Amino acid sequence: MNAATLPLASDLLPQAGHVPVMLAEVLHYLAPADGEAMLDCTFGGGGYSRAILDTAACTLWAIDRDPDAIARGNALRAALESHGQDGRLHMLHGGFGSMADLAQAANAPAFNGIVMDLGVSSFQLDEAERGFSFRHNGPLDMRMEKSGRSAADLVNTASEQELADIIHFYGEERHARRVARAIVTARSEEPFTTTLQLAELVRANVPHDRSGLDGATRTFQGLRIAVNDELGEIERGLTQALTLLAPGGRLVVVSFHSLEDRLVKRAFQRATGRDAAFSRHDPRAAMSQGAESAFKTLTGKAVRPGETECRINPRARSARLRALLRRPDTAPSSVVEN
Repeated sequence: MNAATLPLASDLLPQAGHVPVMLAEVLHYLAPADGEAMLDCTFGGGGYSRAILDTAACTLWAIDRDPDAIARGNALRAALESHGQDGRLHMLHGGFGSMADLAQAANAPAFNGIVMDLGVSSFQLDEAERGFSFRHNGPLDMRMEKSGRSAADLVNTASEQELADIIHFYGEERHARRVARAIVTARSEEPFTTTLQLAELVRANVPHDRSGLDGATRTFQGLRIAVNDELGEIERGLTQALTLLAPGGRLVVVSFHSLEDRLVKRAFQRATGRDAAFSRHDPRAAMSQGAESAFKTLTGKAVRPGETECRINPRARSARLRALLRRPDTAPSSVVEN
């Protein structure tokens, strides 16, 4: 059986409103083939997973830490099984920073392809009750797993210094100290409970950006990253993804801001023996590249979305894609250390 003889996953249970970013490019570098084992590290709305299942008669494991995403995935799995496609989709509930444990518990094989979309799900952004968006009023939450410390907990209890550091380093906001000071002053009179309550205060303390970027964007990004330990999750996930690739396997990562892309770039440099810790003039750089690495990059510079996609889907504008291959003649047990 090949993909051409199977009902399309996207027809069995279409998902309205979800537009996967750089889908054509992801499929190009991921190159799913019949009989292969694939891993989607962030199921989200299922855009990549559906396309992978429709491209080849492969088996797909999909991870998500969001219970709502797992429910969407289980609905797709049930639809596939009702059309005789048992065992093609396996849903794994957890963060991709634990993908090695999740894959082992599910008895998954080494993967021929792994895709990591590091962006926030469109569903999380568009559903006001999830508290991610500064455009829609909702509870100040931002928790992907719906458990643990919320953004409201952080905003209402963290010190001014901690808030300033989070907003500056994770949000890359130049006016972080001013914003943090305003938050601490305002919360002494009334705690923050909603997204618009915080967004309006931030906008009042951040000068207008000539690019048209909403003044609350960077502060919300910083808080979301801190609440969900997103950068730590990415570092753990990248390291584990390299160990889970079968010989000849491809890893494709889509990031959405410079902090994420920097982590991906450095992980790929380490994996391919081009460690950025050394200057190209440092003799240690040449020594580190002496032996051929088990991995090679498939993309030189990061691949960016085309103008048409950015016009149709504005959320794609900041996307960057990097891809890497595990050389076919390397042992699957090889591990890349941080």
